[in-house]
Amino acid sequence: MRKIAKRIGYSATAIYLHFDSKESLFHALIEQGMDRMSLALSEAASRSRASENPLRSLCRAYIDFGLENPEYYEVMFVLKPVLRHRYPADKYRRARRNLDIFAEALRAGGDPAIGSDSAALRIDATRVWAMLHGVVSLLIAKRIDSGLDPNDLIEAAIDGIVASAVQQSESTLP
Repeated sequence: MRKIAKRIGYSATAIYLHFDSKESLFHALIEQGMDRMSLALSEAASRSRASENPLRSLCRAYIDFGLENPEYYEVMFVLKPVLRHRYPADKYRRARRNLDIFAEALRAGGDPAIGSDSAALRIDATRVWAMLHGVVSLLIAKRIDSGLDPNDLIEAAIDGIVASAVQQSESTLP
């Protein structure tokens, strides 16, 4: 906590007045990041209803969030906590709403094989998230080939995700 306090210009005492442990600070950062991501995804979903494919819009919003907020993104998805306590179940359910936003876009895409099967929908939404996470993680870590234009990679990834969702939907039509 002292290292954190020094880095942000506060005293360790000031941090301990708000957080009783490093774990509670970590959880607060995850919650704050998830709330910000949820707002970005919800806004993207609302904007896309009249213009572009909602899934495409959500993918772009997810990538933009990660690249514009790399510190939050790493705390939310990359850093492996050395702490023994799990993220609280009630906070996890709130964080899962981000995945639910993707699931709703997939459901709206009309895959009849999924229908109202929430388990299949959650798997598909997690598959999309995993692909987006890979792109964001590679870009944040600067682990892509220097000859690649990051924007080309982003567009190709989004195109692939959308095409996969469309193909899956079409392959299940009678």
